[in-house]
Amino acid sequence: MDIYQIIITHNRAWTIREVICFSVIFCLALILALRLLRKKKINVLQAVSGLLLLIFLAVVFGSTVFTRNPGSTPKYELELFWSWKKVIYEGSQSLLKENLLNMILLFPMGILLPAALWRRLSWWQGFLSGAAVSAAIELCQLLLCRGLFEWDDMIHNGIGCMAGCMIGGTVIQFIQKKHREF
Repeated sequence: MDIYQIIITHNRAWTIREVICFSVIFCLALILALRLLRKKKINVLQAVSGLLLLIFLAVVFGSTVFTRNPGSTPKYELELFWSWKKVIYEGSQSLLKENLLNMILLFPMGILLPAALWRRLSWWQGFLSGAAVSAAIELCQLLLCRGLFEWDDMIHNGIGCMAGCMIGGTVIQFIQKKHREF
């Protein structure tokens, strides 16, 4: 399955209520960003990165929680690294692909965070940021019966966000250095 098929499979069209709700939140965030820009509390890159991060998280929450059909009971897997055990001992290619895709899922968030905060984050701050967002997703999936709650996803998402933060932080550091030279 290619990336396009994954996106199409896991992202149904938003309902009018979801579009209105997100539009209101986005407009409020845009107004806040413009005010902060006018008061020189943030720069343009921070404003754009923050708004892109909001859009990205809306798409992620939409595809992993809100656009899924609810089940009848909560589903959970509480064994840590259960998916890797299946990959290693049973040769599960589908779980290997799922684990790798989960690492990629919050990578863009990791790229955007240093730009939005205008500073480099440590590896553990990147990991914890991704794991916290993932924990919110997993709890929503558990409470709303819209997916499988599992610790593995939180770890994989945290790793992806951490990797993105390391790259994004390096880029931000470079931009700040060039900015100081002018």
